[in-house]
Amino acid sequence: MARKKRQWSPHHYNHVVMRGNNRQAIFNSAADYQAFFRVLQYAHQKYTFSIVAYCIMSNHYHLLIRSPEVPLVKVMAIINRRYSDYFHKKHQYTGQLYERRYFAELVPSPIGMLTVSRYIHRNPISTKTPIVDKMEYYPYSSYHHYKHDSPSLYSFLDTTLLRTYSSQISPLRSQSYCHYCEQQQIEQL
Repeated sequence: MARKKRQWSPHHYNHVVMRGNNRQAIFNSAADYQAFFRVLQYAHQKYTFSIVAYCIMSNHYHLLIRSPEVPLVKVMAIINRRYSDYFHKKHQYTGQLYERRYFAELVPSPIGMLTVSRYIHRNPISTKTPIVDKMEYYPYSSYHHYKHDSPSLYSFLDTTLLRTYSSQISPLRSQSYCHYCEQQQIEQL
């Protein structure tokens, strides 16, 4: 049976998730996380894309990504292939690294962008046993760039869009993007 063709819009962001095979760890050390960021930077030099939120967990990763010039499938092919090659070589690993092809869902609206980015940023504190006490303490998430208004070392990260959206949507106008992410209960906008 043929796979369903990926939907791509150069004007919209996609929530991308990639999991390790059998939910196994695909990031075992700080060096692995850094290698993944190098892969993202390499892919960004080849094909321009923008990420507004990311969270790299030990057995999966989330990206809120837009590829305005080429179909997202080309960007993801580079990212996943290069990281898989790195992981196989570094850990003398054989077999399939990823569970299946990446999940991607188009995010059509500003409210959707805020909801998905919040979900992504809350990953480290939403696990059965939270990995960190506060989202900004997790080093492999873009959240600390929002919380501390710190510049990113990576040219693919854009922290302006979500702040703009959170200041324009009426229920959030009185809140900052970070306050919205830190609320205990996810409310309907």
